[in-house]
Amino acid sequence: MEVRKSLSCDVVVVGAGMSGLTAAVELRRAGKSVFVLEARERVGGRTHSRKLDNGVTIDIGGQWVAPTQQRVLALAQRLGLRVFKTHSSGTSVALLNGETFHYEGVTPITDQESLEDLRQGTVKLEKLAASIPLEAPWTYPHAAALDRITFAEWIEQNLTTETGRWALNFQGPGVFSCETSELSMLHVAFYYGAGGGVDAMISTDGGGQDSRFEAGMQQLSIGLAAELGENVLLGQVVNRIDQDEGGVRVHTDGLVVSAERVIVALSPTLAGRIRYSPPMPPQRDSLTQRMPMGTAIKMMFRYATPFWRDAGMSGMALTDRQVPQLTYDNSPDDASCGILLGFTEGAPAREWWLKSRAEREARAVDTLVQCFGPKAAEYVEFIEQYWAAEEFSRGCYAGTMPPGAWTSFGPALSAPVGRIHWAGTETATCWNGYVEGAMQAGERAAAEVLKAGHRAQARAMAHSA
Repeated sequence: MEVRKSLSCDVVVVGAGMSGLTAAVELRRAGKSVFVLEARERVGGRTHSRKLDNGVTIDIGGQWVAPTQQRVLALAQRLGLRVFKTHSSGTSVALLNGETFHYEGVTPITDQESLEDLRQGTVKLEKLAASIPLEAPWTYPHAAALDRITFAEWIEQNLTTETGRWALNFQGPGVFSCETSELSMLHVAFYYGAGGGVDAMISTDGGGQDSRFEAGMQQLSIGLAAELGENVLLGQVVNRIDQDEGGVRVHTDGLVVSAERVIVALSPTLAGRIRYSPPMPPQRDSLTQRMPMGTAIKMMFRYATPFWRDAGMSGMALTDRQVPQLTYDNSPDDASCGILLGFTEGAPAREWWLKSRAEREARAVDTLVQCFGPKAAEYVEFIEQYWAAEEFSRGCYAGTMPPGAWTSFGPALSAPVGRIHWAGTETATCWNGYVEGAMQAGERAAAEVLKAGHRAQARAMAHSA
């Protein structure tokens, strides 16, 4: 007969990413006893820092912080973590249709007609994003119409030049790690709105790629987990959650934790793989079937120096060669070595992961040589990460909504089901898909639990009186 260890607490949290750890710390500060159950043998979720062979720390998961991400910056300051600006000075490189050219600014578009077309299309998108009620996108007056069409269809309807359409379509993989043809336009407008607009999300200086962590972004999770100590239990894969009038019981293969309430701080697609008793309502279960994770390959090449800077280049490149599609200068702040970071996202990532590591590496090197010259072949270390292959992530950067999902199932995204509450960056209304959003969602879920506890206490007191 199987014997499993039993624990009890006020609240159990499933997932030791930034959302779950934020919720747990908030509850602990409010006087609640908490256990956090994490499937991996580490904390951090979709943030994961590691050291290269020369000792330099890199992030193979989330890594950037924007000036408007105040929760992340405040926590970094509290933990004594140093951030530094992403290197962006110099010209960017475009490799398109076999030709390489340098450009200034965000876009490589040079002809005035296409540039103006992209500008007006972006203005329309910014206005639309600013009009979406972030707490309830399905209540937007034109929600049904927006949720029927894809981002690709909206681009076709609102831009007129081939180059302008190409540039905006490039944002599908770049921002959402999937194709524009796979995204509900309502979701796109909501997502940009949650991040403060298009420019805020795609920019380096002052935007979503503004700064990085010297010791790695995972230090945020490590710092929060340290506050919880032995109450963070690693290697605990939650496979079933039971609830009734008496509370919840959260099951792993070797453990049962009883509590008043549970916060599931996982992406909807992973939360949907847990068995629930009683079963989830149809709306909630249907939602988890309709929020696929994005797909991205993140690769890095280490060089002796950031040689591209000597040639007046920023390290940013935009290509149509798929591997990689986009690059950044990812060197350490002291420039003790040079690191080029490359992304392959969306459909190309799915295609190229079926090939060998050697094929991807060779293709990427060839692309980098065309962009940055022959020195790009003189790298000393290569690493890559594919989050879709991670058992307890199954993709990145976040879950997305295809057409019809928001208006049909949106209310079920964060609404509690009895004693089960939902966190995770996908439930955020501020910087959804980012660590900032994960923290906001954790705070919101913790507040829900505390409020529910106060209501229950008030009812008990009224009954006893």
